[in-house]
Amino acid sequence: MNIAKLAAASAVSALALGWAQSAQAEDLTLCWASWDPANALVELSKDFEAKSGHSMNFEFVPWPNFADRMLNELNSGGKLCDLMIGDSQWIGGSAENGHYIKLNDFFEQEGIQMSDFIDATVTGYSEWPKNTPNYWALPAFGDVVGWTYRKDWFERPELQAEFKEKHGRDLKAPTTFAELKDIAEFFQNREIDGKTVYGASIYTERGSEGITMGVMDVLYSFGFQYENPDEPYSMDGFVNSAGAVAGLEYYKELYDCCTPPGSSNGYMSEGIDAFKSGQVALQMNFAFTWPGFENDANVGGGKTGYFVNPAGPDGAQFAQLGGQGISVVSYSDKKDAALEYIKWFAQPEVQAKWWEMGGFSCLKAVTLDPSFPASQPYAQTFLDSMAIVKDFWAEPSYATLLQAAQRRFHDYVVAGNGTAQEALDGLVEDWTETFEDDGKL
Repeated sequence: MNIAKLAAASAVSALALGWAQSAQAEDLTLCWASWDPANALVELSKDFEAKSGHSMNFEFVPWPNFADRMLNELNSGGKLCDLMIGDSQWIGGSAENGHYIKLNDFFEQEGIQMSDFIDATVTGYSEWPKNTPNYWALPAFGDVVGWTYRKDWFERPELQAEFKEKHGRDLKAPTTFAELKDIAEFFQNREIDGKTVYGASIYTERGSEGITMGVMDVLYSFGFQYENPDEPYSMDGFVNSAGAVAGLEYYKELYDCCTPPGSSNGYMSEGIDAFKSGQVALQMNFAFTWPGFENDANVGGGKTGYFVNPAGPDGAQFAQLGGQGISVVSYSDKKDAALEYIKWFAQPEVQAKWWEMGGFSCLKAVTLDPSFPASQPYAQTFLDSMAIVKDFWAEPSYATLLQAAQRRFHDYVVAGNGTAQEALDGLVEDWTETFEDDGKL
């Protein structure tokens, strides 16, 4: 069944779906970040309300405040949220601290199989401990850091000729980070249509997670590893390997050479603004931004191209995982109704409609359908990106680990303090101290 047919099937009757309404209608509250996909979920959820008799309320918090607000809610045992679409890095702490209910028995009872979802999203959003069949969430929104570029600029004959004369190759989407830097330098301070433009928008934000998501997106392909594969939490020589140092140096070089003025504290929204306003030729950002570009008056209509995070100097190619799973909060008094929502959301026809509305489905019945790559201009890039993802620590102490990375990366890349080697050596010290405090070293 193709995607269009799956979406159309969502109109099928509640009886045909085998829907069993609860004896009592409930008012459920779903908590998530405040962004375009959340607005799409509100519309999608009207189908659930009609079929179940339950009412849906939504608590959405802007991304810069999302983690603090919702982790405080969970840590206090609050009852605001019945359902939580929590960030991928929260899964360890939320499982070990009892914030989420374990879903294994429910999945088995309802015939929901994790093998039906993109493997990386199951590992990233659902499992704790990682790579074990212990599930605390259903993959809800697949996301990954990728790149957009001004395809219409790249296609200008005079720019193509100038670039080819300088670099001996065509001006097109880069496949390596070396190529990406060449392109960013080529566009930096160039005048296009009477306006000065710049090379690239990259993540530099310090307050939440921004610069870490950007730096890691590069470091993976330069050889960075979080730990010795044969010795958990042994990080020296892996976090601060020669390849990782080269990757961090590259990130600083890209920041110094090729970003717009005032780029010292930018994350998702700043990247969106820079791209839509025509400031930059290249933009690093999560895939969730892509539907918005297609519909934008300035950069839509074929002006935007998409490409997978490039390869490093040795050919390694990875991308930073984003996205979230949906969980039932253990403090909720309405767990049965919340589980009904997850059952509804997991249905193939609902997932197909989710993709159609701008949500990034993780269900293989949607993403592996033969019609999927042609369903959106960015669909194939999304598929290719999700095949190479890595994620940040999902340990219960992830917030402390993240704060250390934010500080070390920002101090070096943006503030220009010390060397890349010193920054990563310091990060090993910080993370080692955290794991010692946790009793894991």
